[in-house]
Amino acid sequence: MDEHNIENSEISGGVSFDFRGFLFKALNLWKLVLLCIGTALIVAYFINVRKENVYRLSTLISVESDQNPFFTANTSISFNWGGVSGKVGKVMTTIRTRSHNERVVDSLEYYMTYLSQGKYNKIDVYTASPIVVTLDKSKGQMLGQPIGIRVIDDSKFELYTEFLTTSKQVQHYLDKRKFFVDVPQGVFTKIYNFGEHVELPFFNGVISKREGRVFAPEKEYFIQFSSFDFIVRHYQIGVGIVPFSGSSSVLQMSLKGTNKAKLVDYLNATAAILSKAELERKNLYATNTIKFIDSSLRAVNSNLKDVSDEMNDFRKQNKVFDVNEEMTKLSEKLRQLDFQKENEKSKLNYLNSLEKYLNTKTDYTKIAAPTSVGIDESNILSSVSKITSLAIERQSLEYTNKEGSPVFRDLDRRLDAEKNVLLETIDATKSTISGQLNNLNRTIANLESELGGLPEDQQQYLKIQRKMDISQEAYDVYLAKRSEAAIVKAANVSDIIMVDRAKDIGNPPIGPNKTLNYMMALMVGFFAPMFLIFVIFLLDNTIHGSDEIERLSNIPILGLVGKYNYKNNLVVFEKPKSAVAESFRAIRSSLQFIYNRQGRTEGKTLMITSSVSGEGKTFCSINIATVYALSGKKTILLGLDLRKPKIFGDFDINNEKGVVNYLIGENTFEDIKYSSHIDNLDIVPSGPVPPNPSELLMSNNLKVLIKQLRDTYDIIILDTPPLGLVTDALELTQYADATIFMVRLDYTKKGMLSLINLKHKVGEVKNISFVLNFYKHKTNHNYGYGYGYGYGYGYGYGVYGNAYHEGNGKGNLWHRFKSLLKRL
Repeated sequence: MDEHNIENSEISGGVSFDFRGFLFKALNLWKLVLLCIGTALIVAYFINVRKENVYRLSTLISVESDQNPFFTANTSISFNWGGVSGKVGKVMTTIRTRSHNERVVDSLEYYMTYLSQGKYNKIDVYTASPIVVTLDKSKGQMLGQPIGIRVIDDSKFELYTEFLTTSKQVQHYLDKRKFFVDVPQGVFTKIYNFGEHVELPFFNGVISKREGRVFAPEKEYFIQFSSFDFIVRHYQIGVGIVPFSGSSSVLQMSLKGTNKAKLVDYLNATAAILSKAELERKNLYATNTIKFIDSSLRAVNSNLKDVSDEMNDFRKQNKVFDVNEEMTKLSEKLRQLDFQKENEKSKLNYLNSLEKYLNTKTDYTKIAAPTSVGIDESNILSSVSKITSLAIERQSLEYTNKEGSPVFRDLDRRLDAEKNVLLETIDATKSTISGQLNNLNRTIANLESELGGLPEDQQQYLKIQRKMDISQEAYDVYLAKRSEAAIVKAANVSDIIMVDRAKDIGNPPIGPNKTLNYMMALMVGFFAPMFLIFVIFLLDNTIHGSDEIERLSNIPILGLVGKYNYKNNLVVFEKPKSAVAESFRAIRSSLQFIYNRQGRTEGKTLMITSSVSGEGKTFCSINIATVYALSGKKTILLGLDLRKPKIFGDFDINNEKGVVNYLIGENTFEDIKYSSHIDNLDIVPSGPVPPNPSELLMSNNLKVLIKQLRDTYDIIILDTPPLGLVTDALELTQYADATIFMVRLDYTKKGMLSLINLKHKVGEVKNISFVLNFYKHKTNHNYGYGYGYGYGYGYGYGVYGNAYHEGNGKGNLWHRFKSLLKRL
């Protein structure tokens, strides 16, 4: 024996992974893998047939630049709403906002679902339902529980549900409040007429027949209400918006769901509400301008009325007279100057109001157009337009961003910078206008001094006439500007145009992906048991085949004993033609080769041991002794397992006297020897269990007995205790010419081979060989020989540490499960 090779085999066996062994383990459990795959495919099938089809529909919208068909070069009022580039991002953000989806859900009442009973579960039928519900949104509707509607006839229906508790949560969809109401516990049913108002603690509304739908008698439908915020969140997350085919202004909205009609309505309603909101945003600037002009018109109209009254009073009190042509021209000049003065005052008032508004307000979306008072300063027009656009952008982002976020900080910084520029421009413009007013005042004063030569009543008449003309002209100008602003507002169109409406054109379902589900089932069904087998294989430290023994030890394998179910241990004697009997004859032949090498002329001894109890050493001892006896060899079976005697039971002898009695000097050898019913085979049982078995085996009496037996018998079989747990067997190795170490497949631990390797290495055990018990041809990974039958005489003792205690011999549940797996 090469000791170095033994060490190497132990080390390599401890760190290497036996892939071939794992593969054969998996192949041995192919039924389990097949069962798992079949189960997974069945689960996938039920998932596929129970899940509703999922569809995806889409619509296209275009974001155009701000245009109005009534804007021309001659239009005196201009509105600047910004360009397209920033608007696309705003539209994409708006579609994902909570406020926008709230408006869509509220308009479509998607918090109410129409259901009908399908094959496996309730399905959403939406407008395919023959009933339509008109809700009383000011009253509560029960959340989360279907309310059944059973059609009785064309005029009546039964409303029913079942309450497991005495309170239910309801929601007012008008103000979105939630609260609990008391309900009658148990089954609730009541009959109503179609069109009748139903007023219950958990439902309030009118159930009517939907036009164009056919009623089926006794058909059941359901309505179910969901939390408004939950539904809004569902669509807010579900709706998708992306640029279409690389276009910078065309967007594609998409939505997934189980009911295509609902998807169509939601997408089209989203686009319509978005377009309407955008138009309202565009009209906001024009609306503010019209409000400003209306307030100016009221003031001018009041002034015109006062001047007209003043002229009428003057004419009643004075005669009508003529003014010469020169004075008339002079008066006309004064009227024009006064009109210019009023225009400049209007501009100055607008700038003062704008300056005050910028310094005291934070909402800059209500600024009127500067052109409404004739201000055409490009810097002012540009700054007002930028401030208004930034304010509207900030307002739209308030639904998706928290105050103080980086987006708001950037917008506020840009607003403040633009506002400071506008305020400086206002100051400069006000100085210019003030200078123009001073010049106008001086010119008017000079012209009025020229009129000083006229009589006082004529001067008074000209002043009143001039004031009336100025007021009338101002009124006409404001009226014209208001008309222009109203026409611009009326002609406004939304910048968001629906290019391609959502429509059900037979779109195929996109889910569930049945093929993928089956593939996943195959993978899970295959890899799950394979992983389980892998874990069991890693945790399994028992020996399963001869190749493992060859890998873990250099001790030779003497023979194989198969598994065979039989009533006792006398298989060789009672079944001499069985495969087990042949395996023991093969072991006898191999032993003969060992004995011949030793050249002994006296009787030969054979020690049979194992690592723990239950590995078949007593069975092997009895049958090897039998094959020698049947071959004509005078054989004796010596029971030296003093801790747990067993060999007496199969030969119908008692264990009252045995080796123990001989070793303590109580009986002679002839007193303890029994002749068996097998020719040439004598039996010496162990005798009663002593308190000091090791000391007895070390006594000189045993040495004398062995020497005596060598002179009398051809073969002496020593049935010894397990070598792995007690030292008794080591005391007996000095008497053994050959030693058999029993290895029971699927039972003996791999670590026990390290123990016997070490004892063989240091010389404590010599001429040792392995005999594999419970050998099954299909579990052996290397060898093609073997018999495939064997015996099945099981002991059920477990580990040797418990073997000397009485037990019921039954394994626990885990061992039974492992045994079941091994039989697959």
